[in-house]
Amino acid sequence: MEILWFLIAMGLLVAVLSPYIRRRRAGLRLVEPGSPDAADPANYGFARQEDLDVRVPGPDEDLMDALAAVQGTGQWQAASQLLAGTPKEGELRWQRVQAFGGAAALELAAQPGTGAQWLKSWRLQAEKDAGGAQVHAELLVQQAWRHSGGVGSDDHRIILEEAREACRKAALLSPGDPVPYLTELAVARGLGYPEAEFDRLWAQIIDRAPHHMGAHLAALQYWCEKWHGSREKADAFAHAAAARAPKGSLLTALPLFAVYEHTPEVVLTNYWESAVVTRAVEGAMYAVHHARPDDPVLPLVRHMLLSFLVPMERWAEAMEQVRHIDGYVGALPWSASQDPAAQYAVYRALAVAGYEANGGSPATLPH
Repeated sequence: MEILWFLIAMGLLVAVLSPYIRRRRAGLRLVEPGSPDAADPANYGFARQEDLDVRVPGPDEDLMDALAAVQGTGQWQAASQLLAGTPKEGELRWQRVQAFGGAAALELAAQPGTGAQWLKSWRLQAEKDAGGAQVHAELLVQQAWRHSGGVGSDDHRIILEEAREACRKAALLSPGDPVPYLTELAVARGLGYPEAEFDRLWAQIIDRAPHHMGAHLAALQYWCEKWHGSREKADAFAHAAAARAPKGSLLTALPLFAVYEHTPEVVLTNYWESAVVTRAVEGAMYAVHHARPDDPVLPLVRHMLLSFLVPMERWAEAMEQVRHIDGYVGALPWSASQDPAAQYAVYRALAVAGYEANGGSPATLPH
């Protein structure tokens, strides 16, 4: 009898609390087309969902041209020339290496044994090419995380160990380049480097590119609770980086990514009004407003901001992010979804609906 009363009490508790509970992802939905609450993103000139580019966070025409060349003709020279002309210590080189490695990984997944022939030719014909070595290392990392037998499996560890060796060979070909060490950060996370070993790897990056946002985002993963750290360690890492960031650096937005990594699947609705979230969002907004318009990291921060501004119901600011990033979804949080384009489209539609419900229209959105 006591069990029966307990179950009844729990049912009543859930009924009382359910209006105050929101699932982080499942709580967002699109209304049916034609509904009075429906708003059409196409009215703003936004891209159709099927046209969203899942490969990159923002526009990079030179990269797209090089990818089209290597994949269309099999000639790797376009990729080699692009990377050779991209500064070693900058964010753009890291993003481009990831894009080439990701393209090769997807080709091999679709055509095992025959895909990514351009990368195989690159490595055979230009063994000492630093760019090719870096893309090969990135390919191995992406294969380990995307297509092996799962985290902790023998296949996963074997590929990551191969990737670690590839990273170290790539580092020898370009001593001042931080990219091979950035790639190894994913290896460190997967193989569970002890903190002392991880710190030695991190020191190699800091020596070469102390304010590299991509490096900090990759390192943050290691310090997160779901991997080898904790909420406190991740927050400390993010806030320390933000505090020492130079003027105009988007590193001041890093605490927002730490908050994202530790947002629970189920949260109370007032979570989005909490001081932790508000401070992190305001810090990221400040970073965006003071960053260079052509900073290649800027789209990454805008994508993350959109995912917070929508549940916070800050519609005009959410629409401002959409205006700048629309067309590209190769960034967190969308890339963590099985269907990044669909996930982004949900948030975009909600931003449009909220904006219009508060008096906004295509005519009032800045261009």
